[in-house]
Amino acid sequence: MNYSTIKKTAVAASLVAALGFAETAQAQTTPTVFGGRSQYRTWSIGLQGGITTPNVIVGGSQPFGQKVGLFQNKVGEYYGLTIRKQFSHLFGLELEGNRGRIKTYNHDVSGPAAEGAYGARSVETSVNWASSLNGVFQLGTIDFLRRENAVNFYAKVGLGVMAFNPVQYSDNDFNTVVYDNKGNWGEELFGDREATGDRDFRMAAYVPVGVGVKFKLSEVVALNLGYTMNFTDDNWLYGSGRTDYKGKFSNVYGGLEFTLGSRDKESLTFTNPVATLYDELKDPSLRNEVEALKQRVSTLEGTVDQLSKDSDGDGVSDKFDKCPNTPAGTQVDGAGCPIKFPTPPAVTTPGTQSGYFAPIQFEFDSSVLKTESYSTLDKLAKELRDNKSSVTLDGYASAEGTEAYNVNLSKDRANAVKQYLVNAGVAASSINANGLGEANPIASNATEEGRVQNRRVEIKK
Repeated sequence: MNYSTIKKTAVAASLVAALGFAETAQAQTTPTVFGGRSQYRTWSIGLQGGITTPNVIVGGSQPFGQKVGLFQNKVGEYYGLTIRKQFSHLFGLELEGNRGRIKTYNHDVSGPAAEGAYGARSVETSVNWASSLNGVFQLGTIDFLRRENAVNFYAKVGLGVMAFNPVQYSDNDFNTVVYDNKGNWGEELFGDREATGDRDFRMAAYVPVGVGVKFKLSEVVALNLGYTMNFTDDNWLYGSGRTDYKGKFSNVYGGLEFTLGSRDKESLTFTNPVATLYDELKDPSLRNEVEALKQRVSTLEGTVDQLSKDSDGDGVSDKFDKCPNTPAGTQVDGAGCPIKFPTPPAVTTPGTQSGYFAPIQFEFDSSVLKTESYSTLDKLAKELRDNKSSVTLDGYASAEGTEAYNVNLSKDRANAVKQYLVNAGVAASSINANGLGEANPIASNATEEGRVQNRRVEIKK
């Protein structure tokens, strides 16, 4: 192959790859294949056979004859195998292999020595093998009845290499050979027309361009009919000729395609996302299921509303509140009932006025003061300022967690009370804060009601 051949091959390969990746990317970014490729069968193999003709529908001259009008068609057999991977309902890659023969004849004598040594009237080109990688573009799928039958239209373009040997005859019946280079091909692959070698077949690149239609016969088998034009980069496809036109031929074929994989999955080749969506929207069972889901969601929302309803605002939902209608701001336990704190007798020191101050309560694993404690601490701060007296703050914790952790937590609780008093104008030196951990519980740590009471700071004067 010369530089021109290499250049054209690279361009064609780039075109096929670019189109393929573009289609694949589109399939991945648009919701056309519902559920992903895993729910479909994407591999298939095909067997095909048909005939060849030495011209194409787009017209043009042939290297064997000078004008198309002089070129007389004959048909040759052509058969092969395909293996295809479908990447989306729009695009797939196909590996195609064929072999067969191409035949033609001319009313006028042709060949480089038509005026003397020999003349050729017919040619039979044996294609030992032709292999190409094709991009297959699904143009549309038409479904019939209950989606059990479908027709799929497609176009394909690819790039391949073929091995062939043209034999020219002096008559129109392919009897008397006047040109056969079999056994002498070889070095001419690199551009030298006159070079010889020891190969039986000449190599050339070609570009197949075709269209076709597939009929779905069952979930596994489809009838495949198509037409392909093959454009080579070689003017020796029909042997020695009087022109430099590149050889071309076409083939018409029919065959069967077999989709591989589980029968429970649909073939991606015949997938029609629009029809699938239409079926789903029109499916009564789907609508019933949607309505049932709506009803279940509505019921669930009602249940959540009932569970979260808290009429008295004590933080315990009505479903679990054993003491409804508690006054606002009342400290309650997990059952919604007011917490009853023991009331020790007031201790009065001679010469001073002093009253009992209820313990300062805290939430679980917290040393943050509750707002309801502010009024008690404000009264305590005023008394300490007025009497210039001192106070001891003993912090405690419930029995959850390790003892060491609870000692630190109780110390933090006592310091939180101390800091509040200092901010209220009480001298820090007159406040003694202790952390006693789980010691001296005033209620049982076996119940939540008891643990709530034990999370406290006691005020001792």
